[in-house]
Amino acid sequence: MRRKRRKKVTMPQDAFTIGYVADELSKRLVGGKISKIFQPSRDELSFIIYTRSGNVKLDLGLSAQNCRASLSSVEREAPLVAPNFCMLLRKHLQNAKTVAVERVGFERIIRFDFECSADFSDEKLSLYAEIMGKYSNAILCRDGIILGALKTNSIGENTKRLLFAGVKYELPAPQEKISPDDLPALEKAEFTGGDLAKFISDNIRGIAYTTARDIADYCGGKFDAKRVNSYIFGGQSAPCVIYEDGKPKDFKAVYFGKNAKKFDSVLDAQTAYYDEVISEKLFDGEKKRLVSALMSHIRKAEKRLSIIGDKLLECRDAETVKLKGELLTANIYAMPRGAQVFEAVNYYDENGGKIKIALDPHLTPAQNAQKYYKRYAKLKRAAQAVSVQKEQTESECDYLYSLLAHVESADSPLDLGECAAELISAGILKAEKKEKKKAPSPFRTYECGSFKILAGRNNIQNDRLLKSVSPEDIWLHTQGYHSAHVVIVTGGAKIPANVLEVAAQICAHYSDAKSGSKIPVDYTKRKFVKKPPARAAGYVVYTDYRTVLVDPDPHAALLKE
Repeated sequence: MRRKRRKKVTMPQDAFTIGYVADELSKRLVGGKISKIFQPSRDELSFIIYTRSGNVKLDLGLSAQNCRASLSSVEREAPLVAPNFCMLLRKHLQNAKTVAVERVGFERIIRFDFECSADFSDEKLSLYAEIMGKYSNAILCRDGIILGALKTNSIGENTKRLLFAGVKYELPAPQEKISPDDLPALEKAEFTGGDLAKFISDNIRGIAYTTARDIADYCGGKFDAKRVNSYIFGGQSAPCVIYEDGKPKDFKAVYFGKNAKKFDSVLDAQTAYYDEVISEKLFDGEKKRLVSALMSHIRKAEKRLSIIGDKLLECRDAETVKLKGELLTANIYAMPRGAQVFEAVNYYDENGGKIKIALDPHLTPAQNAQKYYKRYAKLKRAAQAVSVQKEQTESECDYLYSLLAHVESADSPLDLGECAAELISAGILKAEKKEKKKAPSPFRTYECGSFKILAGRNNIQNDRLLKSVSPEDIWLHTQGYHSAHVVIVTGGAKIPANVLEVAAQICAHYSDAKSGSKIPVDYTKRKFVKKPPARAAGYVVYTDYRTVLVDPDPHAALLKE
């Protein structure tokens, strides 16, 4: 079962919230030096900055979704070949010192100022991070002249704002709204009723609807210019992350509602929110990549099975072809030369029926009979070869579906990493680069009373689990479904019914039947489980088993990994 997607919401990356973020970034980053720059994706930039408190990672998200300037602890891989803009940033900003971070006016733009030391000169550069939804961009400038931008345009494009090297950097055209620091203009604004939050976001510059709702609550549902101005510029701070169904839904600079986890700073709240959101996005993206690779191979294998099935249908006529050859041989002297059809008595038919046999008029009777014998021999050889191919392809399909079950039931990056490693070893995915051989990752480990329950994360781990436990330990697997191998470490003790049930529920959860109920789970002693030679990873046969029916349950509270 796939993860339930969260509803899309408009995040408060407005000028109001960005002001808090810029102020706190200034406190954290000013005086720090850039030690590493990379571009993990088309619309993201990452900077490792050495500060007085250690290395921090600054992420600039410049896509339509999750646009931001935030600190992050999420590890991202740098591409083998850096894009052009990333190379430009490395050329100018490597080892540069951060001297200022501030919001530009009341815009959704943060300017980072750097001092850069070269061999023969020093220079000051500015990086503008424009946090503006689908128009988000990063622009590097020297003395107000653009050196390069993440997203550029050209003179030939229909645009009022030029973004390419050599032209003067200009701010985006201001919105035709009231500036929030213009109190006289705010006092002239007329609210005639309706949705006050919409009125505020539609008429005041730099305020998103989510922030406008908080301002409306602060004003008691009535538009008050002084209270609006006080809320925006009062400097009050109550940073938090808002949760819904256990998932982060929003983060706020100022919020006094329910379902919120408080943080010491807006930057910390933003980091916590985006770390979880980006981690989930990366997790879902990696899972989608693995599922896509597997489905491609599954479709190819099933297509081969279909072709093999058609060939086997053709081979079913082999005995009829042999019969025709025998009948022609028995009647070889009764067959006229040049005939196209010969009707022979079928002596295998108890009723003495006749059978029509097509002939090649250019061949002798003996040659026609020989032709049928040769065709029979060819069909028999084909049937034998195709039967072997069918068995191999069915085994391949079964293995691929077991991989798919492990990928779809993965619920952590570690699980997916193990699945990806198996896909690489199986030749389904290509290894991106040579890596040092890692130590085997641990099994999923649960503690139920005084007993330990182990579960494999993929087929390779299932094989390793089978080898690592004792003959008297209890082994479990879903009946008729692909699943993780689960083992109860008995230590020679008798297994209570509740422990067996928990292990069976875990086994059912990590199977391709996890969305069902009353799942049959077989269990037996490890000594009755055998792995046939030369079979795919995870494939076993077992005897002396019993079956229980359980509902899937991950038992996350018992997980000790």
